[in-house]
Amino acid sequence: MAPSARHTVLVVEDDPSIRTLLTSALHAAGYAVVAAATGQDAFAETDRCRPDLIVLDVMLPDTDGFTVTRGLRARGIYTPVLFLTARTEVEDRIIGLSSGGDDYVTKPFHVQEILLRVRAILRRSTGPRSAPPAERPPLRYADLTLDEEAHEVCRAGQHVPLSPTEFRLLACLMAQPEKVLGKDQILQRVWHYDFAGDTRIVDTYIKNLRRKIDRTAPLLIHTVRGVGYCLRLPRDGTA
Repeated sequence: MAPSARHTVLVVEDDPSIRTLLTSALHAAGYAVVAAATGQDAFAETDRCRPDLIVLDVMLPDTDGFTVTRGLRARGIYTPVLFLTARTEVEDRIIGLSSGGDDYVTKPFHVQEILLRVRAILRRSTGPRSAPPAERPPLRYADLTLDEEAHEVCRAGQHVPLSPTEFRLLACLMAQPEKVLGKDQILQRVWHYDFAGDTRIVDTYIKNLRRKIDRTAPLLIHTVRGVGYCLRLPRDGTA
């Protein structure tokens, strides 16, 4: 049995043609698929079948995908969410990812891209960990601490709430402090993309992470133009 056959994907899309296209493609890839057309149906189907992943359209007839995701997270349901959106503005992507989404694909899209994103999300959310949590000491840099066992981040002694993907991104940067990581490297390590993915998602997540981590001086997350990102103290000693 293929690994994907163990996973159930909920497709929430009000456009019948897109919903049918996605359902057929996911079925052909070996997934069990459940479909819904509204936000209300999304909640009902999530409660009924407990999917492993939700492919969620942002624009729904009764609400929006961001509200649905926030509602799921408020209920303690942390099923990974892949947004489908026609919105291309950076702020819209930040809203989506801040609401608890794991990834997004902009319309129009290629079905193969959806399948690759679904596989990558499921791999990172259900794959084996490289070591038991007890064997992973907290990561520390300056006044920033990341505890993988407790899944907690503190800055200057204050708890910083992060989404699962934000947590993985910060862990990626803290694992190699003061080293510049390229966007493609980050995509592979955090999102597990083994293809030329859209690096804009890295930019979006970095911007969102900065809003939470760099609210106080010194600023720790830095951009190296044309290369990538780095976790380090300011070189001129200022904030």
